[in-house]
Amino acid sequence: MNYLGLNHEKTFEVAGDLNVLLANYHIYYQKLRNYHWNVEGVNFLDLHAKFEELYNDAKIKIDEVAERVLTLRLKPMSLMEDYLKVAEVEEHRTPMNDMEMVEDILHDHQILIKKMRRIIETADSISDEGTIDMIGGFLSDLEKSSWMLDAWKQIPRRNPTVYAALFPIKKRKWLNSHSFFPKQK
Repeated sequence: MNYLGLNHEKTFEVAGDLNVLLANYHIYYQKLRNYHWNVEGVNFLDLHAKFEELYNDAKIKIDEVAERVLTLRLKPMSLMEDYLKVAEVEEHRTPMNDMEMVEDILHDHQILIKKMRRIIETADSISDEGTIDMIGGFLSDLEKSSWMLDAWKQIPRRNPTVYAALFPIKKRKWLNSHSFFPKQK
């Protein structure tokens, strides 16, 4: 039964692109877990929490993408070896410093965003509004996360010497009372 009203043959390309997105999301998810466990230094608290937020979001999206493939009456990829063969997102071994981790995640976001835009184009060509709506929401979320990570990189507090020079002791006491800044003695 064709309950979606879509041409089954034309859904293969959309499902194929969704499977590649699924593979990329799996590698991205595991990388975020790695970085969450291994981040160190002055930015530990910020990044430990941010990486956890991002991997929890990725976990939900992984399930939604797989279920969308099933909704299109096809099978989602489910083996890590298959993910590693088709994913553009690459594994990275630690040690990496905190800034390298953020740069790497932003690079992964570029890959995911590009793939999402392709899926939207392909789904639009067959009037697959369900996929367009789902991926459009993912895209918006990822663009916002990318903006926030990029803005985070610009904060001068990551260099304690610059932080101390920019914020005299009186100002530091006030800033340190806010959780966004690391405690300074």
